[in-house]
Amino acid sequence: MPVDNETKTLPVLVTGASGYIAGWIIKYLLEAGYTVHATVRDPSKQASVTHLLKMAEKSTGTLKLFKADLLTQGSFGEAMQGCGVVMHTASPFVLDGFIDANEALVRPAVEGTANVLNTVNECASVTRVVLTSSVAAVYGDNKDILAVPSGVFTEDHWNTTSSVNHNPYQYSKVAAEREAWRIQGQQSRWDMVTINPSMVFGPSLTSGSQSASIDTLVQMGDGRLRTGVPKLLLGVVDVREVAQAHLLAAFSPTAKGRYILSADELSMLNIAKILRTKYGSFYPFPRMEAPTFIVWAFGPLMGPITREFIRRNVGLPLKFDNRRSRELGVQYRPVEQTFVEHFQQVIDDGLLKKKK
Repeated sequence: MPVDNETKTLPVLVTGASGYIAGWIIKYLLEAGYTVHATVRDPSKQASVTHLLKMAEKSTGTLKLFKADLLTQGSFGEAMQGCGVVMHTASPFVLDGFIDANEALVRPAVEGTANVLNTVNECASVTRVVLTSSVAAVYGDNKDILAVPSGVFTEDHWNTTSSVNHNPYQYSKVAAEREAWRIQGQQSRWDMVTINPSMVFGPSLTSGSQSASIDTLVQMGDGRLRTGVPKLLLGVVDVREVAQAHLLAAFSPTAKGRYILSADELSMLNIAKILRTKYGSFYPFPRMEAPTFIVWAFGPLMGPITREFIRRNVGLPLKFDNRRSRELGVQYRPVEQTFVEHFQQVIDDGLLKKKK
């Protein structure tokens, strides 16, 4: 059902409230005067919620914190009571260091999504769900685009190449989104919109954030990549655009289906050039792309990059169609602004040594 005017006066539930994207969503909701029901695993953990409480103090909206866990059945019920919109952002984000990919990633993502949406089925006030998915639910590796006749990924495409054993994080995202659409399709009281961002950059509202984007920027600046970066294309988007898209998706009567959020496709060398323009004399940013045979030989020694990943991604094209998101009302800022502001935060948070 479309979101009506009465729904706009009801509280909004945001799951995974301590997360990178969720923080900006909550900030914008509070600034717009909404009452936000925010779930975290431990509301007493100051590092997770202090920034949210400070935002609420400075806004016209109201923040209420609730304890909930993805794998605890029914734990979202109290937080959801009386809400008109549910924004489900909570999902495990672990790229390496786990022993069992299914337990670390897939089961929490899929069962957690089912837990939240089964609670939506029991909560009569909810008429719309906005699910934070990912372009990882659209494709698994850059190589997948070779099977797309247009050479451009759209919302019609689904990741069919990832598995628990290959790209388990990507697999967790597509498995969770498919489960969400399955549950939504079994009823007609509430509708759903998914936001599918590419790699998210931009400043965080807390210094405690961990993400692949931060790791990428730190490696750009600390010299580990000074000898060259892989010839690798990334879809990139600002976290603030992703957050705004959630609000647009929640309250636009015409919003429906999936929305790819991606401002541009950049190579790692492009990103390094953007940062060098601002900080170039202070940090050893890479100045060249490493030959693929070098990446093949030494990449696996530098971290969680496998030869299978190199084979399926390095040197291959990547392109996203973001027209649906623009039609929704998303306005993308220049990617240069995103990277400079994010890198500055990396410096300010002490993740890289400040240069005079």
